[in-house]
Amino acid sequence: MTDLYPAADDRELLRRAAAAHTAAVRECEAFLRRLPEVPDPADLAEYANLLTREEQTRADRQAAADAAGLAIASLEAE
Repeated sequence: MTDLYPAADDRELLRRAAAAHTAAVRECEAFLRRLPEVPDPADLAEYANLLTREEQTRADRQAAADAAGLAIASLEAE
């Protein structure tokens, strides 16, 4: 059976991906607000994990945007 409303599904996936990315960015911000003046190795590891999650959720959001028809060529100036 063919889905009659694929764009609506794509938009919902995009909203969910955007919400996940927003949450990842907020977690990174919260970490930076509580970061001690002199970070220890555990802080560095946590920050690396937060950045990895943020980058992955951004990539997921971009893939969902592309699937929803919001693909753009480039944001960088040439």
